[in-house]
Amino acid sequence: MGKEKKKYANIGKGIGDNIREIGATFKEGDWKAKVSFLIMGFGQLMHKQFLRGILFLAVEIFFIYYMVTFGAGYLSKMGTLGETATYVDKTGVVPVTVYGDNSFLILLYGILTIFVVFAFLFLWRMNIKQNRQIQKLLAEGKKLPTSRDDLRSLLNENFDKTLMTLPNIGVFVFIIVPIIFMICIAFTNYDADHQPPSSLFTWVGLENFKNLFSIGSAGFGSTFFTVLGWTLVWAFFATFLNYFLGMAVAIMINKKGIKFKKLWRTILVMTIAIPQFVSLLYVYKMFANDGLVNNYLIKWGLIDSYIPFWANATYARILIIVINCWVGIPYVMLMATGILMNIPEDLYESARIDGANAFQMFRKITLPYMLFVTGPYLLTSFTGNLNNFNVIYLLTQGNPKSMNLTGGAGYTDLLITWLYKLTINDTNYRMAAVIGIMVFVVTAVISLVVYRILPSVKDEEGFQ
Repeated sequence: MGKEKKKYANIGKGIGDNIREIGATFKEGDWKAKVSFLIMGFGQLMHKQFLRGILFLAVEIFFIYYMVTFGAGYLSKMGTLGETATYVDKTGVVPVTVYGDNSFLILLYGILTIFVVFAFLFLWRMNIKQNRQIQKLLAEGKKLPTSRDDLRSLLNENFDKTLMTLPNIGVFVFIIVPIIFMICIAFTNYDADHQPPSSLFTWVGLENFKNLFSIGSAGFGSTFFTVLGWTLVWAFFATFLNYFLGMAVAIMINKKGIKFKKLWRTILVMTIAIPQFVSLLYVYKMFANDGLVNNYLIKWGLIDSYIPFWANATYARILIIVINCWVGIPYVMLMATGILMNIPEDLYESARIDGANAFQMFRKITLPYMLFVTGPYLLTSFTGNLNNFNVIYLLTQGNPKSMNLTGGAGYTDLLITWLYKLTINDTNYRMAAVIGIMVFVVTAVISLVVYRILPSVKDEEGFQ
């Protein structure tokens, strides 16, 4: 709690310092600095810093034009997300489409406009700060940077900022804005019954979150907790079974006396070379009711009727975990092979002299070394399996389904595949957005908790 209070105190202090500096600049600055409060870049232009002045002035002109012609209209409708839907007027001889608001565009461009406003305020503050720096340099009798100096700076000591400008804009447009948009959708009623422009959607507050955790017949609570439980179970087994079995395979292949090591590694790596889209669909057909496995089991007299591998929830879940081992073990085997080769042989020699057996050497030397080096990999693998869309959807599409599960979810659905179904099949964007937020929360909480206790993070030099 002390750190949090200190953090908020520092934020408050920073805001206060900025406000005081703005006031001091207006009070102590000359008339050129004061005019810069209204006309950005004016002070720079008057002091012959033409590059800075033109850029600041262009920003202000663009902002005013953007707000007057585009942004202000969308921003003013953010509270309602539109009032008049598009409809077809059939009162005349020829039906006429009367265009109205579009909630989707209002929300999207409204969010974009809010970011534009904050960006403008940031640049306005930078403009004021530069005017204060000009006043200080002039008072000290120092020379002001020229436009040539600014260009040289952008290509030398500040080249990192120049180089990262376009990537940062790309991150903002393609990552940050869609994330904020998705979060906002979670607080609306955007679904199959509210499809703009013919039918508008609006804000509903926390109703969707209440619906997600509601256990009643109309709520998603029972389905959500069922899917969440299976998602965590799947991620645990998909991560640690692959990890320990892959490590065991690597140890066996690397053991002295094993012949044809390259051959065994090549056979295992073949599962990586074959695209999952092909291999998983083929495996799905193998375990179908009329598939290869059931046919041979019946032919050999081991069973009387086919086993419902994909129709039974328990069978399907177990089979998915087993098949994922076949897909994932080669990756871990390759990684573990490289790490095992770097463990000092002297450690094993010393352990043998002390009378340690193979299991004791594994528990005291191999496993601690592997866990220390691969701790971050285990974390990323676990979080990746929480969102492992391919294996689940290519094998079962989330089936088998049940009347007890709502929103089109099946017993093998993960949160991510359920989200996909809500979006594509049911066009229930509001609940899909809520589940997307919950996926982020679950992943973030697990990642932060585990990351803080990883030995490779807590004591980076402790294993040296």
